[in-house]
Amino acid sequence: MEFYRVVQERRSIRSYLPTKVADDKLVRVLTAGQLAPSGKNAQAWKFIVSREAELKAALVGACKGQKFIAEADIVLTVCVDQTACYQDHGAYMTSFAVDGAIAMQQMMLAAVVEGLGTCWIGAFSEEGVREILNVPEPYRIIGLTPLGYPANAGKDRGRKELAQLIKWEKW
Repeated sequence: MEFYRVVQERRSIRSYLPTKVADDKLVRVLTAGQLAPSGKNAQAWKFIVSREAELKAALVGACKGQKFIAEADIVLTVCVDQTACYQDHGAYMTSFAVDGAIAMQQMMLAAVVEGLGTCWIGAFSEEGVREILNVPEPYRIIGLTPLGYPANAGKDRGRKELAQLIKWEKW
């Protein structure tokens, strides 16, 4: 699939079919995350693949009751070791959130190519997810996404005009 079409077709999917994701598709999605750039190439992330129904149900509670999460075959959770990532990003922060977000976005775009749906889950209790998935310190949870076959095409929520977003040369 052509890249710009992938970007245009990506939608937040909030309804999934009860169909198992083939292992080869899952591996390609995870590989897209593995290949993501990171500050100083630290690659300080871990990707948790949760398929067990009881784990997914528990994650619904830690994700503010978003029940559609458990409909998908898989829930992917992206975690980054905040001590192993680049420590001087922008000369004011570590790169853990940026690195994890890039890896997650690459996996979400790869999912489109594979005919799968995702939805960036940012509404979650980090401590709740940490406890359910046994995520150790110093890892931080960047986000979660269901991964599965969409039950519908998702909604186009529109975008601002490009001219509203660009400043040429200086602010």
